[in-house]
Amino acid sequence: MTPKLLSRDQLVARYGRPREGTVVFTNGCFDLLHPGHVAYLEEARSLGDALVVGVNTDASVRRLKGPTRPLVPELDRARVLAGLGAVDAVTLFDEDTPAELIAALRPDVLAKGGDYTPDRIVGRDTVEADGGRVRVIPFLPGYSTSDLVRRIQSLPEAS
Repeated sequence: MTPKLLSRDQLVARYGRPREGTVVFTNGCFDLLHPGHVAYLEEARSLGDALVVGVNTDASVRRLKGPTRPLVPELDRARVLAGLGAVDAVTLFDEDTPAELIAALRPDVLAKGGDYTPDRIVGRDTVEADGGRVRVIPFLPGYSTSDLVRRIQSLPEAS
């Protein structure tokens, strides 16, 4: 197991309040990691001193995206994210939204991808009530997990 993969309790003990430095939080399924994810995570990391990533468990992904997802198991997704230099810590969450995790961690910055508007970002109220800020990071054009899945499904079967 990687030292960057933490339980919720370990995460809050290490990155929760009180703390020194600025903690940035983001979350997602991160089912098939692609260059758009990497650019997004690097940009999120540039907003503070540490980047914490919440990853939906397999059960949570199925509830949100349907029975055919995720394609990659939760611990594999978390391990790949933990291997990125921009990511300081990864934790899994089983809820449909990261609201409870955000309330426990109380990050200084909450970052989400360009498909969100600030009023739709879960945890925004919690972060802003603590004096933190919310940032929407634009997508890297041409990259989408859903598009990647469709392209893979349209490939002719190997013989």
